[in-house]
Amino acid sequence: MSDIMIHKIRGSVVESIHRGDAVVVDAQGSILAVCGDHNKYTYFRSSAKPIQAMNVVLSGAYEKFALTPRELALICSSHYSEDYHISAVRRILGKIGLDEQALQCGIARSIREEIAYEQAAQGIVPQRIKSDCSGKHSGMLATCLCKGYPIQNYLDPAHPLQLEILALISSVCDYPSDHISVGIDGCNVPVFALPIYNMALAFTRLAQPSLLPTALEEAAKKVFMAMVSYPEMVSGSGGFCTALMQATHGRMIGKVGAQGVYCIGIKDPALGIALKIEDGAIGMATVSAMHILHQMNLLSSKEYDALHFFHRPPNLNDDKHQIGEILPVFELTTPCK
Repeated sequence: MSDIMIHKIRGSVVESIHRGDAVVVDAQGSILAVCGDHNKYTYFRSSAKPIQAMNVVLSGAYEKFALTPRELALICSSHYSEDYHISAVRRILGKIGLDEQALQCGIARSIREEIAYEQAAQGIVPQRIKSDCSGKHSGMLATCLCKGYPIQNYLDPAHPLQLEILALISSVCDYPSDHISVGIDGCNVPVFALPIYNMALAFTRLAQPSLLPTALEEAAKKVFMAMVSYPEMVSGSGGFCTALMQATHGRMIGKVGAQGVYCIGIKDPALGIALKIEDGAIGMATVSAMHILHQMNLLSSKEYDALHFFHRPPNLNDDKHQIGEILPVFELTTPCK
């Protein structure tokens, strides 16, 4: 069963309570710490993007179209639709000979509120390329063209591209593909449900590619290095994924997923973290991820200082006045041997 993880406080009153589940695993797959149910079964959502991006490398599309590590980082992203993100999507599409019309992600503005307001004030209309998933979609299109797959139905769960990705998720997460439930994500692609334990295990392996089958090792290494080398591509200005990787200087990757999912892969020490906020409230996964890193002493004092805002952020009203705080209240436990 889930545990209480976050109190959202207004004045001196706890106004909202957010429950969830979290797990920390090591390179051997042993559970080091847990909150709630380590086998919580839920959708991976966008936290799966680094694994989906591995398929761009494995397919040969990364080399064939001369994609760069910066573009690979964008393929892993839930980007904020800043100018440099959009330019990178257009570069990928240009390299593969397609335009924005080929993207089948939803029509959107930036997922970051401040940027979306600015876009609206400038008269910028929602577009597919401004979807936070347009990088992932451009990578999928590149793979299809490299392998001779049709692009008209690349979102179909029965499409060979999506079947390859399902098999890859199964392998990296060490979880049987026939136990993975497949739904449809916010951007129209198939999305995968499995236990958070296996998500944490997957992120341990992304950070330590030698733990993967040999055929997958190089692809995981390229994805990890792309994300830590170009963290600004993975979310954007003010985003936790970007800030976490910038502050830790190549030691870990972090990737948010919708509805309260967050996953972290750490190179040293070799660990994986996965969590799910039960009600999917925006921002609560970030607070919980920071609390886990703090409790496990996984951040140096300098790293924590750079990230402390994300740990106990203020509760702000519409005029950005602080009227309370968002407080993580859970304690990780060590499972009985």
